[in-house]
Amino acid sequence: DRYWAITDAIEYARKRTAKRAGLMIVTVWTISIFISMPPLFWRNHHSVSIPSECRIQHDHVIYTVYSTFGAFYIPLTLILILYYRIYHAAKSLYQKRGSSRHLSNRSTDSQNSFASCKLTQTFCVSDFSTSDPTMEFDKINTSVRIPPFENDLDLAGDRQQISTTRERKAARILGLILGAFILSWLPFFIKELLVGLHVCAVSPEVADFLTWLGYVNSLINPLLYTSFNEDFKLAFRKLI
Repeated sequence: DRYWAITDAIEYARKRTAKRAGLMIVTVWTISIFISMPPLFWRNHHSVSIPSECRIQHDHVIYTVYSTFGAFYIPLTLILILYYRIYHAAKSLYQKRGSSRHLSNRSTDSQNSFASCKLTQTFCVSDFSTSDPTMEFDKINTSVRIPPFENDLDLAGDRQQISTTRERKAARILGLILGAFILSWLPFFIKELLVGLHVCAVSPEVADFLTWLGYVNSLINPLLYTSFNEDFKLAFRKLI
């Protein structure tokens, strides 16, 4: 969704319908169900069952590879590729704006030089003919036009600086969200893959810690979004 919104904004606005969004959500949930449900059908039954505990364990190597890659490694690869393209697109947009600003500054310099020459010429001619009303009008007209033009340049520069700041802030937020996701879930899925392939074994305490480390990502995301996104801040202010 973010990738389409940034790289193809016009088509994105036209195709972003409720039906398309619903279809994408249903697709995501369907994939999640097919990844999560199989262990329920071939889980290991313990001889001594404890009613207060629900343990779903399996020793299928194929499912281990299938589930870890489907739930984490493939989505992570896709996210990294798309985020790189988002960053590249934002950087290209920034460079284009910089080029446009450079051309605008060159055009501004030319107009300022022309105005300066015209102003100098007016003063020089007015020294010889101060009683000519045409020269007086040119002098007044030239002196009045320059300040608003400079004010427009200042306003354009301020807008460019604000836009650049927003782009850097957006890139930083994406980096923080992606970094938190990787740090939270990568250890867990490395453990799942290694244990499922019988490469190594971990204690229950380590397994629980890595599981909860992944759950912490669900706590971090709302904090990151509400800390750095003004739209989320405004929405929460209205709700609270």
